[in-house]
Amino acid sequence: MKMKSKRKILIIVLSVVIVLFIAGDWALSVIIYNENFNQRFESDEAFIRRVEDFDGLQRTKYEFVSNKGQKLTGYLYTTEEKPHGIVVMSHGFGGGGHNSYMDCANYFAHHGYCVFSYDATGNDESEGEGVGGLPQGVIDLDYAITFVEESGNFPDLPIVLFGHSWGGYSVCSVLTYHPEVKAVIACSGFNSSSDMFEAEGKKQAGNGIYLILPFVKLHERMKYGGYASNTAMDGFSESDAAIMILHSLDDEVVPAKYGYDIYYEKPESVNLT
Repeated sequence: MKMKSKRKILIIVLSVVIVLFIAGDWALSVIIYNENFNQRFESDEAFIRRVEDFDGLQRTKYEFVSNKGQKLTGYLYTTEEKPHGIVVMSHGFGGGGHNSYMDCANYFAHHGYCVFSYDATGNDESEGEGVGGLPQGVIDLDYAITFVEESGNFPDLPIVLFGHSWGGYSVCSVLTYHPEVKAVIACSGFNSSSDMFEAEGKKQAGNGIYLILPFVKLHERMKYGGYASNTAMDGFSESDAAIMILHSLDDEVVPAKYGYDIYYEKPESVNLT
């Protein structure tokens, strides 16, 4: 009887230790995730670009609402040229909103397109105490495309997406929800939201990052639902859009193995150009 009692106590103690370990690992994962991704970002005033910096470029300000009622600010960039398409731009992570991509907007606007570019949640002119997490980029882009298509403020033109880094992931993943998009240009993007946590985590913790990565994925899934588990490859499979992938093979921020290499492992499944 004493042996059975001791065995039960041992099992209970081990169970408590395991539960505490899992709970602690989960809590640590959420803290680290929030420290890295749930921040607010403002463009450096010294590097702010203004529409007057670009000859012939005009813009009109718009506001639209994203998933939790937060207002996002965007601008329609145009020239005197008659456009034959509209480019919706999705900016990268950490440097503020779309302002640093105004040269890209200017290029497209002078080459036959009007451009709608916006600040994602928690960036520059848009609301939000912080970004929240990487899937928020896909959500905001989903709402931005819907705004362009349904608000009545924009010409009825074919839609093209352009995104860099975080935006590169977003413009590919969002195809799951907008298969009507005609073409995508993704620069230095990644396939899934957890890829960036893994890439940055390996620099700081080595293979130890894999101990908390499952909890990061669970945290994102609970917070963002299907947006979190949806990948760029999922978006490709739902769309006939022409896809252009641009990625430097020596990129140290977003290594090519998290995006470019994945896409080209099965090129027959992606309409790559």
